[in-house]
Amino acid sequence: MVVTFNDLGSAAGLKKVDEYLLSRSYIFGYQASKDDITVYAALSGAPSASYVNVSRWYNHIDALLRISGVSGEGSGVTVEGFAPAEAVATPPAADSKVAAAENDNDDDVDLFGEETGEEKKVAEERAAAIKASAKKKESGKSSVLLDIKSWDDETDMKKLEKEVRAVQMEGLLWGASKLVPIGYGIKKLQIMMTIVDDLVSVDTLIEEHLTVELINEYVQSCDIVAFNKICKYSKF
Repeated sequence: MVVTFNDLGSAAGLKKVDEYLLSRSYIFGYQASKDDITVYAALSGAPSASYVNVSRWYNHIDALLRISGVSGEGSGVTVEGFAPAEAVATPPAADSKVAAAENDNDDDVDLFGEETGEEKKVAEERAAAIKASAKKKESGKSSVLLDIKSWDDETDMKKLEKEVRAVQMEGLLWGASKLVPIGYGIKKLQIMMTIVDDLVSVDTLIEEHLTVELINEYVQSCDIVAFNKICKYSKF
């Protein structure tokens, strides 16, 4: 089942969503998913309280994004003129080498023969993977919401977001985003990210990557709107 919503910036569009959510907690199913992120990101901001169901749903999804993220796959909701959003704060599957290291036994090791170059390489990779896994088990992660403001109304916001997401480093996962009008035709990019606390410094990320590298052409300022510790975990 695929649902299509039209023109969420209009009263008619919001009314349709409000009626749709009358008997539902989420766009599809019983947990937040990519479908909820798609509709959430397509809205320009919090809907009027007169749209009771949409307002209730929006506030709930907004709270999930600020605290823990959304990982459900969804069923493919479509908002005309808006691309489906990525789920946020979803840790990737564990490294296959780590899994292999945990499940391997010593039956395949020739204790009486000379270690070959390939065996030595496998052993080193296994030791490194286990060491990295142990380190990550001691780390926590945080959910961070950023406001990235453009210089003027002529800034290509799609290109700005592309440049922001191009910033990659170990322990950083970009999540959902949306454009929010701030006046005089100027918009800001509001974007979620999940970080491994021991690997990513938010101040360094902002000062050395998001502002210094992009300041001249795209970014006027970058501010932290929300910073929430999520949990201790064993995978990222």
